[in-house]
Amino acid sequence: MNILFSPPDITEEEIQAVSEALRSGWITTGPRTKEFERNIAQFTGCNRAACLNSATACLETALRLLGIGEGDEVIVPAYTYTASASVVAHVNAKLVLIDVEKDTYHLDYDALEAAINESTKAVIPVDIGGVMVDYDRIRKIVESKKNIFKASTPLQEALGRVAIVADSAHGFGASEGGVMSGMKADFTSFSFHAVKNLTTAEGGALTWRSIPGVDDEDIYKQIMLYSLHGQSKDALAKTKLGAWEYDIKGTYYKCNMTDIMASIGLVQLKRYPGLLKRRRDIIERYTQGIAADDVDIMKHFTDEYTSSGHLYLVRLLGKDVKERNELITRLAEAGVATNVHYKPLPMHTAYKNMGFDIKDFPHSYNMYRNEITLPLHTCLTDEQVEYVIEQFNRMK
Repeated sequence: MNILFSPPDITEEEIQAVSEALRSGWITTGPRTKEFERNIAQFTGCNRAACLNSATACLETALRLLGIGEGDEVIVPAYTYTASASVVAHVNAKLVLIDVEKDTYHLDYDALEAAINESTKAVIPVDIGGVMVDYDRIRKIVESKKNIFKASTPLQEALGRVAIVADSAHGFGASEGGVMSGMKADFTSFSFHAVKNLTTAEGGALTWRSIPGVDDEDIYKQIMLYSLHGQSKDALAKTKLGAWEYDIKGTYYKCNMTDIMASIGLVQLKRYPGLLKRRRDIIERYTQGIAADDVDIMKHFTDEYTSSGHLYLVRLLGKDVKERNELITRLAEAGVATNVHYKPLPMHTAYKNMGFDIKDFPHSYNMYRNEITLPLHTCLTDEQVEYVIEQFNRMK
């Protein structure tokens, strides 16, 4: 067999939707993007959602909305992909990395509490694999530090504490305590990249909880300004009779979603309940079939939370980097593509150059050194799932 790690699940319905968008003559940000935003908001339970060209753009936009910049600090777990942290550098704030909790993929809550000081403006928790962090606990921590919080913008003043800006790139469709991802953090960034559960090829969405004293519509309008060079009217608005004129409100950025992308997303969202169910089926098959005496498997479904089932993370207990990498090679030779999520940020050159040392993040390294991610996607057949289980049990 030749089992890919994470191909996009595209049907003729998505292809037809793209064709219709192309034939419509409207291929940039337009009616399909606006409809997709409304559907995303409805799915997550938010009043508003804004779609951009990537989750990274969404995450950075949230920081810019909050007015975070030079002299401010943002706390990020070391065990994540670079996008969670690079956005902090993009806004010229100071990146503060913290370790994960022992034997978990989620940030160390005690370390978070200890890291908050008068310069801290935001924390970026990461929902790895589609399993949400404990946002209620994070909220209690940032609320307990309100007395030292120093707001420097109106939005920060309205929040009155450190902002919770979730990197839920993996978490679209996940829930915790019955509340959907998108409504637990102050701002939440989702990814619709080609390898994600729901794809628009590239793309992402930003959602937010309503903030007392702040109009959701004002937040949405500011996101639109950031996404289109600060232009006061998008192309769709300018098509109205006599409405050509516009203003440039700021020297901003270019990261809007197109209607071609949104046309894919609209079909994917319609299919999404079935896609999530299939992911859960595969996870249950893996978990039942994998001999678990010498592995640790991420729990995706409990009484407290429901995962989006994005990644199937397995730790090879008692094994190290060399043995993990050898297993990846043997599985590849048997036709099974696997991956590693993640190599901690302090192990990468860019973050070493910032002064970070993996020795200061022992729990992150311990999770990484024997982690392997098995293929988990809705193009897998039952036969392929059984083959992966068979090969993994035989080789590990």
